[in-house]
Amino acid sequence: MSSEAIFTVAVEKNLPMRARDGAALYADVYRPAAPGRFPVLVIRTPYDKSGDNALTEKLYFPPRGYVVVVQDTRGRFASEGEFYPFLREAQDGYDTIQWAARLPWSDGRVGTVGQSYMAVVQYAMAAAHPPHLRAQCPVSGSTSYFENSIWRRGVFELAYRLKYFIMMARETLMRQGRFEQRWPAIARYLSDPSDIRSPLTPAAIEHLPLRDWGERLRDCAPFCAEMMAHSRYGPYWQAADLGRHAQGVAAPILHVGSWYDMFAYDTVRMFATIRERAMNQAARAGQRLLMGPWAHLVPYSKPSSRGTGEIDFGPNALIDLHAIQLRWFDYHLKGVSNGVDEEPPVRIFVMGDNLWRDEREWPLARTVFTPVYLSSGGDANSIRGGGRLSMTVPPRDPADNYIYDPADPVPTCGGNYIGPGNGVRNQAAVEERNDVLVYTGGVLERELEVTGPVVLKLYAASTAPDTDFTAKLIDVRPGGYAHNIVEGIVRARFRDSLEAPSLIIPGAVYEYTVDLWSTSYVFKAGHRIRLEVSSSNFPRYDRNQNTGHDLFADAEIRPARQTVFHDERYPSRLILPIIPR
Repeated sequence: MSSEAIFTVAVEKNLPMRARDGAALYADVYRPAAPGRFPVLVIRTPYDKSGDNALTEKLYFPPRGYVVVVQDTRGRFASEGEFYPFLREAQDGYDTIQWAARLPWSDGRVGTVGQSYMAVVQYAMAAAHPPHLRAQCPVSGSTSYFENSIWRRGVFELAYRLKYFIMMARETLMRQGRFEQRWPAIARYLSDPSDIRSPLTPAAIEHLPLRDWGERLRDCAPFCAEMMAHSRYGPYWQAADLGRHAQGVAAPILHVGSWYDMFAYDTVRMFATIRERAMNQAARAGQRLLMGPWAHLVPYSKPSSRGTGEIDFGPNALIDLHAIQLRWFDYHLKGVSNGVDEEPPVRIFVMGDNLWRDEREWPLARTVFTPVYLSSGGDANSIRGGGRLSMTVPPRDPADNYIYDPADPVPTCGGNYIGPGNGVRNQAAVEERNDVLVYTGGVLERELEVTGPVVLKLYAASTAPDTDFTAKLIDVRPGGYAHNIVEGIVRARFRDSLEAPSLIIPGAVYEYTVDLWSTSYVFKAGHRIRLEVSSSNFPRYDRNQNTGHDLFADAEIRPARQTVFHDERYPSRLILPIIPR
């Protein structure tokens, strides 16, 4: 049984909360217009508490007996201070939770909710362990910005992050009173200067050296230069890596994400990490995971079977997230006996079957991690080549070669990123390129389920002292449509360590681990499994310039000859998490 929408709503505007350093952070409060005290849900946003139409929680929960506090984060819109992504969210979040518990309409029990950055701040609050925090529901949030948000395994998330920095700079210029003076110079990098949502111009996205972006935005988004300057994992990034602080978590958390979301990796990572390392057994047992089939929906509460590129996941994808959250908070904040505590901890959407399924753990205990080997006659270039996937190690296969030219990178085609063209896209045009190695398995006689983390172990050499390798798992439908499932990238200098990068010796063979993240997907009978291997995915990621120079330092680019090995000595293989059917 869940709370019913029986209350009219009163709104209190711009209530100040004094942070521990004296900065005033302002919040709007949406509350039941009735006597008594109620549980509180806190949302902290950098995107304008009064104008963000994605904040559907402020409309849904108050009629059902919750006070909803929507606060501008530090340095954004009504709140005082200087904005710097992620820097003070733990302390400010702690102070906000304790303040919300003392509001005259509050019964002292506080939860948190929200998606994207509003999920990031929840993870920060969880690690800070405010005493009044009783339950959380972060939706699609990153927790390790070096590994899986600003960067990915040492490669810069170029297109989205530059757009994000520009978006955040816009409001800063308004606060500084310099919008009219400075904005036209920044807006010219947008394909439509009048629309902040428009993509960057080709000239802007192709510009080298990349460090120039730090100078372009230094006065209105100084964090751009600093994040780009810290190209290795160290104290700068560790302070905001919330996975390192899981032992401070004491609240039950419903982690919500989706397979084609940019932050899918951290959703499953934080569930598993907190379930293992939280402060006490109650917190460890109180973790829940829900993974849907979508991309980065805005808002997530809007039911959708689409929103993920060229695919419709069917009617089962049309969930009501707010109704799920209401049951969660009713149990933890109101003490409603609704069975939440008895439900399996994991619920995943199995794509292909297009059904939801409950599980007991992640990864699944019954997983059979199965190697699938790359093979060819040295001719795997493009869809016209002879690249194959095999269940046995090829004994004497000749290696495959291709030229990676940063001046002509492989274009981004779908995937789990934020921006136009994301999600599922036909990879046919990409697979026509000679700098894409294509390895295809035989026609499946029976369906095959892949659920869990997907990894490529790749043996490769390059004529460059530094380069990148990419991988993409594909489902080839009977009509030839090449459906992208998961993908990954690794920068050679970070092959062994994100903290201590080292260049490679040109011509030497190295083993690279390419993490393609996780999925839950059923390859149907009559379909084929395919793997693409290349060295770029642009403009999603920055291009490796193949020089070995400091990252982003200059405009020099060099082509490189890449060699991929697959034989008894160098058994390049895709490791699939196969679930017995």
